[in-house]
Amino acid sequence: MRLLVDNALSPRVAEGLRQAGFDAVHVRDYGLQTADDAEIFERAAREDRIILSADTDFGALLARWASAKPSLILLRRISERRPEEQVRLLLANLPSISDDLEKGCVVVIEDARVRIRKLPIAGND
Repeated sequence: MRLLVDNALSPRVAEGLRQAGFDAVHVRDYGLQTADDAEIFERAAREDRIILSADTDFGALLARWASAKPSLILLRRISERRPEEQVRLLLANLPSISDDLEKGCVVVIEDARVRIRKLPIAGND
């Protein structure tokens, strides 16, 4: 699984995922820490990476583009969590959502639940 961690999350999240064996890069690794969401979206699509973020704007971008890729993992209500705890939460959930992510979806991970919505969003209600 190839992941692109957005600037809304710490580079330590990408590092923790790499240590767990994932191909994870942070936007800072590309010098994209000030890039707009569309540029990050395009980079993820070009490299077939799943976007990992806490920024809800990516969901709106996916809806506008009506695209089946890239998939998005959105961490919600994680502001009080340290990056190491965010990594643990991700590692606990990635095995059960990996098939959906490969097909194209938005996954919202919260403390007590995981929601999955298939892509493209438009016409998928």
